[in-house]
Amino acid sequence: MIGYATIGTNDLDRATKFYDAVLATLGGARTFANGDRMQFYGSKDTPGMIAVSKPYDEQPATSGNGTMFGLPAASKTQVDAAHAAAVAAGGTCDGAPGQRMPTFYGAYFRDLDGNKVCVFNMG
Repeated sequence: MIGYATIGTNDLDRATKFYDAVLATLGGARTFANGDRMQFYGSKDTPGMIAVSKPYDEQPATSGNGTMFGLPAASKTQVDAAHAAAVAAGGTCDGAPGQRMPTFYGAYFRDLDGNKVCVFNMG
């Protein structure tokens, strides 16, 4: 249903290194870039993409209160690996991996710009 979601950053180089590490654990990789202000990521397994971007209005990127991106994982092991990669790459834990509901296993972290991300497995 989603084509892509954009995550704001104030330092594109730093953000792409962070998301390179995190998204690799989920089978994601860089797909294409829009100059020096935006990097897209995708996966052959899902049609949706994520873009890490400097804001168009050239104002500082800020994280939204209540805003969160959910990234699907193929397994609980992938959830654990993505969370560990995020923390190892300088992100902060915002909820350790665990079973949240009978069919939802998730982990939460904040990226280097404070954006909240959930990696989850349904099943």
